[in-house]
Amino acid sequence: MAPTSRTASLLLLLLTFLFSSSSSELQRILHPAKNDGSLSLLVVGDWGRKGQFNQSQVAEKMGEIGEELDIDFVISTGDNFYENGLTGVDDKAFEESFTNIFTAKSLQTQWYSVLGNHDYRGDVLAQLSPVLQNIDSRWLCLRSFVLDAEIADFFFVDTTPFVLKYWTEPENHHYDWREVSPREEYIDNLLKDLDGALKESRAPWKFVVGHHTMRSVSEHGDTEELLENLLPILKENGVDLYINGHDHCLEHISSRDSSLHYLTSGGGSKAWRGTYTPNDDNLQFFYDGQGFMSMQMTETSAQMVFYDVFGQALHELNLTKQFHSYL
Repeated sequence: MAPTSRTASLLLLLLTFLFSSSSSELQRILHPAKNDGSLSLLVVGDWGRKGQFNQSQVAEKMGEIGEELDIDFVISTGDNFYENGLTGVDDKAFEESFTNIFTAKSLQTQWYSVLGNHDYRGDVLAQLSPVLQNIDSRWLCLRSFVLDAEIADFFFVDTTPFVLKYWTEPENHHYDWREVSPREEYIDNLLKDLDGALKESRAPWKFVVGHHTMRSVSEHGDTEELLENLLPILKENGVDLYINGHDHCLEHISSRDSSLHYLTSGGGSKAWRGTYTPNDDNLQFFYDGQGFMSMQMTETSAQMVFYDVFGQALHELNLTKQFHSYL
């Protein structure tokens, strides 16, 4: 199927999910794996700066690696539009930071995105609106949902409401809490729905995607609210990877007491240099510069590779599983 017709078919399927029953359970979106059962994708975060701070260079190399890997889709780990999200569905920053930047042929596939804290400083409902899909059909951003890619389930989690300081100490920022407040009820429902979806999953691979760091040695460090509320659910349900942005770097940290790996892909534009604070888990890789990550997998193997702004491979993680039926 040609990329354009594939995108159109996926959009139709996505809209069917979006306008279906408004159940409290997480929406589930299907994105089929390749005919041979394999899957490949790119992950990038913290990118929306209208091409500045090397965003355009990162996008160029993403296009090249995406072509090599024949990617099926792209994941954005949030902070999609700096500094303060979008002002509305007609905000030109959407095209200036997304459509006009990620122009490579291989990137003309579906993008699945979560919200970051900077996105919450703008009109959140604009980023979630299907109106943006009329401007660029690649775009799909929801608060929390499950992406069913057959051999892998990706659980996208809206992490910004977890962070208490955004509610109690917003400083000079305004956060758009529409459809989220009251905080405790929102978080309780989300955790319940996530736990239920993880328990129902029969996919060989389970990946959770959020914006905020769970474990990090960079500027923001660990997010205590996620360690307390979200991490136990991930460990209990055998999640393989927690994938995030928020810290403007590339990281791989492995858990000391479980098989979980923490992967940060937040190098999509402006990067922080010279910040390093060790934590209690095992740091496998840390690069405080710009870049992105690829994922390639079959039912029994998964390979994650971090690339810098020049497209050079910096670090690789390989995981394996025994074969089992997931139907």
